[in-house]
Amino acid sequence: MQKIIRRLVCASLVAVLAACGTGPVAPGFYRVERGDTVSKIARENRTTIANVKRWNGLTNADAIEVGQVLRIAPPAGSASVANSSGAATAGSTKSGASTQASEPNKPGPGVKLVWPAQGSVIRGFDGKNSKGIDIANAAGTPVVAAATGNVVYAGNGLRGYGNMLIVKHDDEYLTAYAHNRVLLVKEGQTVQQGQQIAEMGDTDSDRTMLHFEVRYMGRSTDPARYLPPR
Repeated sequence: MQKIIRRLVCASLVAVLAACGTGPVAPGFYRVERGDTVSKIARENRTTIANVKRWNGLTNADAIEVGQVLRIAPPAGSASVANSSGAATAGSTKSGASTQASEPNKPGPGVKLVWPAQGSVIRGFDGKNSKGIDIANAAGTPVVAAATGNVVYAGNGLRGYGNMLIVKHDDEYLTAYAHNRVLLVKEGQTVQQGQQIAEMGDTDSDRTMLHFEVRYMGRSTDPARYLPPR
């Protein structure tokens, strides 16, 4: 029975991390399929590569993943970059015979986070080998919730992450906290921003540290975009 429960928990965790990677998406969004490229997605949805990158905070257009959900229409109140033929896309303005798009703005984070632990960042995000950041400090260092949310996973069923917590903040954002020595909250519990939820440890790691991830629509994204400078 315990093995069955463990399998269900792991399956639930994978589903959370994938953010329902095979389900339908809302209008204005597109789920990446095998063989897709940003260029192809932009072309088939009559927009530009620059728009797709800007609307989704992509720094590397080659780093999209199968199952990832991308915005393919401009958010309300934003503008689009003119396409290569000079015809303006949605949200741009025209002046005489010329067409000029509004200056693209970097999309702001949808959540505001606090640092989940004190310590030194020993590894940054690269989207491939590192899906988050690693913060090193002494064993037992408090780990806190980066934002208010609900604990959707608390356990050690995912290999390589040790004792891990996943907190869901809304329908788009999750944060994950791995390698903890002790977990102080349980699944289903609501936690407040800054509340201690674990103690830093070295479970499934060769050193004491917190591995911290931010997931947007199921895709890992650079936590530095959401954390205040320090």
